[in-house]
Amino acid sequence: MRSSLFSRRTIRQGAISAVGSAKMKLLFGCCMLLTLIMLASRTAAPYGGWNRYDVSPRGSSLPRKGYTLLINTWKRNDLLKKSISHYASCPGLDSIHIVWSEPNPPLKSLIKFLNHAIKVNSKDGRDIELRFDINKEDSLNNRFKEIKDLKSDVVFSIDDDIIFPCATVEFAFSVWQSAPDAMVGFVPRIHWVDKSYNGQAAYIYSGWWSVWWTGTYSMILSKAAFFHKKYLSMYTNEMPSSIREYVTKNRNCEDIAMSFLVANATGAPPIWVKGNIFEIGSSGISSLGGHIERRSECVNHFVGEYRGMPLVPTSVKAVDSHYTWFW
Repeated sequence: MRSSLFSRRTIRQGAISAVGSAKMKLLFGCCMLLTLIMLASRTAAPYGGWNRYDVSPRGSSLPRKGYTLLINTWKRNDLLKKSISHYASCPGLDSIHIVWSEPNPPLKSLIKFLNHAIKVNSKDGRDIELRFDINKEDSLNNRFKEIKDLKSDVVFSIDDDIIFPCATVEFAFSVWQSAPDAMVGFVPRIHWVDKSYNGQAAYIYSGWWSVWWTGTYSMILSKAAFFHKKYLSMYTNEMPSSIREYVTKNRNCEDIAMSFLVANATGAPPIWVKGNIFEIGSSGISSLGGHIERRSECVNHFVGEYRGMPLVPTSVKAVDSHYTWFW
Protein backbone atom coordinates (compact mmCIF):
# COMPACT_ATOMS: atom_id res chain seq x y z
CA MET A 1 0.00 0.00 0.00
CA ARG A 2 2.81 2.41 0.99
CA SER A 3 4.75 1.32 -2.08
CA SER A 4 1.76 2.10 -4.31
CA LEU A 5 1.26 5.49 -2.68
CA PHE A 6 4.96 6.27 -3.01
CA SER A 7 4.94 5.38 -6.71
CA ARG A 8 1.92 7.61 -7.33
CA ARG A 9 3.62 10.52 -5.61
CA THR A 10 6.76 9.87 -7.63
CA ILE A 11 4.81 9.88 -10.89
CA ARG A 12 2.96 13.08 -9.91
CA GLN A 13 6.18 14.84 -8.92
CA GLY A 14 7.76 13.72 -12.18
CA ALA A 15 4.84 15.14 -14.16
CA ILE A 16 5.04 18.44 -12.25
CA SER A 17 8.77 18.53 -12.82
CA ALA A 18 8.28 17.93 -16.55
CA VAL A 19 5.66 20.70 -16.78
CA GLY A 20 7.90 23.06 -14.83
CA SER A 21 10.81 22.23 -17.11
CA ALA A 22 8.67 22.93 -20.20
CA LYS A 23 7.59 26.27 -18.74
CA MET A 24 11.17 27.20 -18.02
CA LYS A 25 12.17 26.33 -21.59
CA LEU A 26 9.27 28.36 -22.99
CA LEU A 27 10.15 31.33 -20.76
CA PHE A 28 13.81 31.07 -21.76
CA GLY A 29 12.85 30.93 -25.43
CA CYS A 30 10.65 34.03 -25.11
CA CYS A 31 13.47 35.92 -23.39
CA MET A 32 15.88 34.96 -26.16
CA LEU A 33 13.39 36.06 -28.84
CA LEU A 34 12.79 39.39 -27.09
CA THR A 35 16.54 39.95 -26.79
CA LEU A 36 17.05 39.29 -30.51
CA ILE A 37 14.22 41.71 -31.41
CA MET A 38 15.73 44.44 -29.22
CA LEU A 39 19.17 43.93 -30.74
CA ALA A 40 17.73 44.05 -34.26
CA SER A 41 15.82 47.25 -33.51
CA ARG A 42 18.99 48.91 -32.21
CA THR A 43 21.03 48.01 -35.24
CA ALA A 44 18.33 49.16 -37.68
CA ALA A 45 18.24 52.91 -38.30
CA PRO A 46 14.85 54.57 -37.67
CA TYR A 47 12.54 55.35 -40.59
CA GLY A 48 14.32 53.01 -42.99
CA GLY A 49 17.84 54.39 -42.43
CA TRP A 50 17.48 58.15 -42.84
CA ASN A 51 20.02 58.84 -40.08
CA ARG A 52 22.89 56.91 -41.61
CA TYR A 53 23.94 59.61 -44.07
CA ASP A 54 26.31 62.42 -43.18
CA VAL A 55 24.80 65.10 -45.37
CA SER A 56 27.80 67.44 -45.46
CA PRO A 57 30.99 68.23 -43.55
CA ARG A 58 28.81 70.32 -41.25
CA GLY A 59 27.14 67.14 -40.02
CA SER A 60 23.95 67.19 -37.94
CA SER A 61 24.24 68.48 -34.42
CA LEU A 62 21.44 67.95 -31.95
CA PRO A 63 18.51 70.18 -32.93
CA ARG A 64 17.59 73.09 -30.71
CA LYS A 65 14.30 73.07 -28.92
CA GLY A 66 11.97 74.83 -31.35
CA TYR A 67 11.52 75.65 -35.02
CA THR A 68 11.34 78.68 -37.28
CA LEU A 69 8.26 79.36 -39.39
CA LEU A 70 9.49 80.29 -42.87
CA ILE A 71 6.42 81.62 -44.63
CA ASN A 72 6.21 82.64 -48.28
CA THR A 73 3.72 85.34 -49.24
CA TRP A 74 2.84 87.60 -52.19
CA LYS A 75 0.35 90.46 -51.96
CA ARG A 76 -2.05 88.55 -49.73
CA ASN A 77 -1.87 90.37 -46.42
CA ASP A 78 -5.23 89.05 -45.28
CA LEU A 79 -4.01 85.45 -45.61
CA LEU A 80 -0.69 86.32 -44.00
CA LYS A 81 -2.50 87.76 -40.98
CA LYS A 82 -4.61 84.61 -40.58
CA SER A 83 -1.62 82.29 -40.89
CA ILE A 84 0.62 84.19 -38.47
CA SER A 85 -2.19 84.54 -35.92
CA HIS A 86 -2.74 80.79 -36.03
CA TYR A 87 0.85 79.53 -35.96
CA ALA A 88 1.78 81.92 -33.14
CA SER A 89 -0.23 79.63 -30.85
CA CYS A 90 1.87 76.54 -31.69
CA PRO A 91 4.04 75.66 -28.65
CA GLY A 92 7.18 74.72 -30.59
CA LEU A 93 7.46 77.97 -32.55
CA ASP A 94 10.61 80.00 -31.85
CA SER A 95 10.59 82.63 -34.58
CA ILE A 96 8.84 83.73 -37.78
CA HIS A 97 10.59 84.76 -41.00
CA ILE A 98 8.41 86.18 -43.75
CA VAL A 99 9.86 85.91 -47.26
CA TRP A 100 8.98 89.31 -48.77
CA SER A 101 9.59 89.81 -52.51
CA GLU A 102 7.09 92.55 -53.26
CA PRO A 103 8.29 95.82 -54.85
CA ASN A 104 7.23 97.88 -51.82
CA PRO A 105 8.28 97.21 -48.21
CA PRO A 106 5.65 95.96 -45.73
CA LEU A 107 3.38 98.64 -44.32
CA LYS A 108 3.87 99.71 -40.73
CA SER A 109 0.23 98.86 -40.07
CA LEU A 110 0.86 95.26 -41.21
CA ILE A 111 3.91 94.92 -38.98
CA LYS A 112 2.01 96.35 -36.02
CA PHE A 113 -0.90 93.96 -36.56
CA LEU A 114 1.35 90.90 -36.81
CA ASN A 115 3.33 91.79 -33.69
CA HIS A 116 0.10 92.25 -31.77
CA ALA A 117 -1.32 88.96 -33.10
CA ILE A 118 1.81 87.11 -32.04
CA LYS A 119 1.72 88.61 -28.57
CA VAL A 120 -1.96 87.80 -28.08
CA ASN A 121 -1.85 84.25 -29.44
CA SER A 122 1.53 82.98 -28.20
CA LYS A 123 1.37 80.54 -25.31
CA ASP A 124 2.82 81.21 -21.85
CA GLY A 125 4.05 84.65 -22.80
CA ARG A 126 6.75 83.33 -25.12
CA ASP A 127 8.86 85.87 -26.98
CA ILE A 128 8.49 84.90 -30.67
CA GLU A 129 10.73 86.84 -33.01
CA LEU A 130 9.18 88.31 -36.18
CA ARG A 131 11.40 89.14 -39.17
CA PHE A 132 10.71 90.26 -42.72
CA ASP A 133 13.38 88.99 -45.14
CA ILE A 134 13.25 91.69 -47.81
CA ASN A 135 14.30 90.70 -51.35
CA LYS A 136 15.00 93.20 -54.14
CA GLU A 137 14.14 90.83 -56.97
CA ASP A 138 11.01 88.74 -57.38
CA SER A 139 12.19 85.14 -57.62
CA LEU A 140 10.87 81.86 -56.25
CA ASN A 141 14.42 81.13 -55.11
CA ASN A 142 13.96 83.78 -52.42
CA ARG A 143 12.07 81.35 -50.22
CA PHE A 144 15.24 79.27 -49.83
CA LYS A 145 17.82 82.02 -49.41
CA GLU A 146 20.31 81.38 -46.62
CA ILE A 147 19.41 82.98 -43.28
CA LYS A 148 22.57 83.15 -41.16
CA ASP A 149 21.05 84.27 -37.86
CA LEU A 150 18.21 81.76 -37.46
CA LYS A 151 17.28 81.07 -33.85
CA SER A 152 16.56 77.38 -34.51
CA ASP A 153 18.18 74.56 -36.49
CA VAL A 154 15.02 73.63 -38.38
CA VAL A 155 12.57 75.59 -40.50
CA PHE A 156 8.93 74.84 -41.14
CA SER A 157 8.48 76.04 -44.71
CA ILE A 158 4.87 76.97 -45.38
CA ASP A 159 2.75 78.90 -47.89
CA ASP A 160 0.50 81.66 -46.59
CA ASP A 161 -2.71 80.05 -47.88
CA ILE A 162 -2.73 76.76 -45.96
CA ILE A 163 -3.11 76.02 -42.26
CA PHE A 164 -2.44 72.91 -40.18
CA PRO A 165 -3.61 72.36 -36.59
CA CYS A 166 -0.83 72.98 -34.08
CA ALA A 167 -1.03 69.38 -32.83
CA THR A 168 -0.33 68.17 -36.37
CA VAL A 169 2.59 70.58 -36.76
CA GLU A 170 4.10 69.52 -33.45
CA PHE A 171 3.82 65.85 -34.40
CA ALA A 172 5.60 66.49 -37.70
CA PHE A 173 8.29 68.37 -35.78
CA SER A 174 8.81 65.34 -33.53
CA VAL A 175 9.12 63.14 -36.62
CA TRP A 176 11.76 65.48 -38.03
CA GLN A 177 13.67 65.37 -34.72
CA SER A 178 14.02 61.60 -35.17
CA ALA A 179 15.45 62.10 -38.68
CA PRO A 180 16.96 65.63 -38.85
CA ASP A 181 18.59 65.12 -42.27
CA ALA A 182 15.28 64.22 -43.91
CA MET A 183 12.64 66.43 -45.44
CA VAL A 184 9.46 65.88 -43.42
CA GLY A 185 6.12 67.22 -44.56
CA PHE A 186 2.51 66.93 -45.55
CA VAL A 187 2.31 67.20 -49.36
CA PRO A 188 3.78 64.15 -51.16
CA ARG A 189 4.38 63.78 -54.88
CA ILE A 190 5.83 61.03 -57.08
CA HIS A 191 7.83 60.73 -60.30
CA TRP A 192 7.49 57.95 -62.89
CA VAL A 193 9.68 56.68 -65.69
CA ASP A 194 8.13 57.00 -69.15
CA LYS A 195 10.06 54.80 -71.58
CA SER A 196 7.83 55.70 -74.51
CA TYR A 197 8.88 59.35 -74.61
CA ASN A 198 10.34 59.79 -78.13
CA GLY A 199 11.89 56.37 -77.81
CA GLN A 200 13.93 57.44 -74.78
CA ALA A 201 13.39 57.15 -71.07
CA ALA A 202 11.97 60.30 -69.50
CA TYR A 203 10.42 61.19 -66.16
CA ILE A 204 6.88 62.26 -65.43
CA TYR A 205 5.87 64.33 -62.41
CA SER A 206 2.64 63.06 -60.91
CA GLY A 207 0.30 64.57 -58.34
CA TRP A 208 -1.71 63.55 -55.32
CA TRP A 209 -4.00 61.01 -56.96
CA SER A 210 -1.05 58.90 -58.11
CA VAL A 211 0.32 58.97 -54.57
CA TRP A 212 -3.06 58.00 -53.18
CA TRP A 213 -3.54 55.17 -55.70
CA THR A 214 -0.07 53.64 -55.36
CA GLY A 215 0.83 54.57 -51.79
CA THR A 216 4.24 55.65 -53.08
CA TYR A 217 5.96 59.04 -53.17
CA SER A 218 9.44 60.45 -53.80
CA MET A 219 9.05 64.17 -53.03
CA ILE A 220 7.65 66.34 -50.25
CA LEU A 221 6.64 69.79 -51.43
CA SER A 222 8.12 72.70 -49.50
CA LYS A 223 4.72 74.40 -49.23
CA ALA A 224 4.42 72.49 -45.94
CA ALA A 225 7.65 70.80 -44.82
CA PHE A 226 10.27 70.67 -42.08
CA PHE A 227 13.95 70.59 -43.04
CA HIS A 228 17.31 71.53 -41.51
CA LYS A 229 18.47 75.12 -41.99
CA LYS A 230 21.71 73.89 -43.64
CA TYR A 231 19.71 73.14 -46.78
CA LEU A 232 19.06 76.88 -47.16
CA SER A 233 22.80 77.40 -47.32
CA MET A 234 23.26 74.52 -49.74
CA TYR A 235 20.45 75.79 -51.98
CA THR A 236 21.99 79.28 -52.06
CA ASN A 237 25.69 78.47 -52.23
CA GLU A 238 26.22 74.88 -53.38
CA MET A 239 23.38 73.88 -55.69
CA PRO A 240 24.23 74.50 -59.38
CA SER A 241 23.40 78.12 -60.22
CA SER A 242 21.86 76.91 -63.49
CA ILE A 243 19.03 75.34 -61.47
CA ARG A 244 18.28 78.63 -59.69
CA GLU A 245 18.36 80.40 -63.05
CA TYR A 246 15.92 77.84 -64.46
CA VAL A 247 13.55 78.39 -61.51
CA THR A 248 13.70 82.18 -61.91
CA LYS A 249 13.12 82.02 -65.66
CA ASN A 250 10.22 79.56 -65.53
CA ARG A 251 8.70 80.82 -62.25
CA ASN A 252 8.13 77.25 -61.15
CA CYS A 253 9.66 74.17 -59.49
CA GLU A 254 11.69 75.68 -56.64
CA ASP A 255 10.08 73.03 -54.41
CA ILE A 256 11.17 70.23 -56.75
CA ALA A 257 14.68 71.73 -56.79
CA MET A 258 14.79 71.55 -52.98
CA SER A 259 13.58 67.94 -53.03
CA PHE A 260 16.36 67.08 -55.50
CA LEU A 261 18.94 68.85 -53.34
CA VAL A 262 17.99 67.00 -50.14
CA ALA A 263 17.73 63.61 -51.88
CA ASN A 264 21.07 64.13 -53.60
CA ALA A 265 22.70 65.05 -50.28
CA THR A 266 21.25 62.18 -48.25
CA GLY A 267 20.63 59.37 -50.74
CA ALA A 268 17.40 58.76 -48.84
CA PRO A 269 13.66 59.42 -49.29
CA PRO A 270 11.63 62.10 -47.48
CA ILE A 271 9.01 61.35 -44.82
CA TRP A 272 5.33 61.96 -45.39
CA VAL A 273 3.28 62.92 -42.33
CA LYS A 274 -0.47 62.42 -42.40
CA GLY A 275 -2.33 65.64 -41.67
CA ASN A 276 -5.45 67.59 -42.60
CA ILE A 277 -4.83 70.64 -44.78
CA PHE A 278 -7.09 73.66 -44.43
CA GLU A 279 -6.85 75.88 -47.51
CA ILE A 280 -7.73 79.50 -46.77
CA GLY A 281 -6.88 80.98 -50.17
CA SER A 282 -7.70 80.48 -53.82
CA SER A 283 -6.01 77.90 -56.05
CA GLY A 284 -2.46 78.62 -57.16
CA ILE A 285 -0.43 77.72 -60.23
CA SER A 286 -1.23 74.02 -59.77
CA SER A 287 -4.75 74.72 -61.02
CA LEU A 288 -3.53 76.16 -64.33
CA GLY A 289 -3.55 74.13 -67.54
CA GLY A 290 -0.36 72.31 -68.44
CA HIS A 291 0.84 72.23 -64.83
CA ILE A 292 1.89 68.56 -64.86
CA GLU A 293 3.70 68.99 -68.18
CA ARG A 294 5.72 71.95 -66.91
CA ARG A 295 6.59 70.13 -63.70
CA SER A 296 7.68 67.09 -65.68
CA GLU A 297 9.97 69.32 -67.75
CA CYS A 298 11.50 70.58 -64.50
CA VAL A 299 12.14 67.04 -63.27
CA ASN A 300 13.87 66.05 -66.51
CA HIS A 301 15.93 69.24 -66.55
CA PHE A 302 17.11 68.70 -62.98
CA VAL A 303 17.97 65.06 -63.74
CA GLY A 304 20.25 66.39 -66.46
CA GLU A 305 21.88 68.84 -64.07
CA TYR A 306 22.52 66.12 -61.49
CA ARG A 307 23.50 63.59 -64.16
CA GLY A 308 21.04 61.11 -62.70
CA MET A 309 17.85 60.75 -60.67
CA PRO A 310 18.50 61.35 -56.95
CA LEU A 311 14.87 61.03 -55.82
CA VAL A 312 14.17 57.86 -53.83
CA PRO A 313 10.61 56.44 -53.81
CA THR A 314 9.16 55.18 -50.55
CA SER A 315 5.84 54.10 -49.04
CA VAL A 316 6.51 55.07 -45.40
CA LYS A 317 3.95 57.37 -43.77
CA ALA A 318 4.12 58.80 -40.25
CA VAL A 319 0.75 58.74 -38.48
CA ASP A 320 -0.12 60.09 -35.04
CA SER A 321 -1.86 57.18 -33.30
CA HIS A 322 -3.67 59.56 -30.94
CA TYR A 323 -5.90 60.66 -33.81
CA THR A 324 -6.19 57.40 -35.73
CA TRP A 325 -8.97 54.84 -35.34
CA PHE A 326 -6.97 51.92 -36.70
CA TRP A 327 -3.41 51.32 -35.54
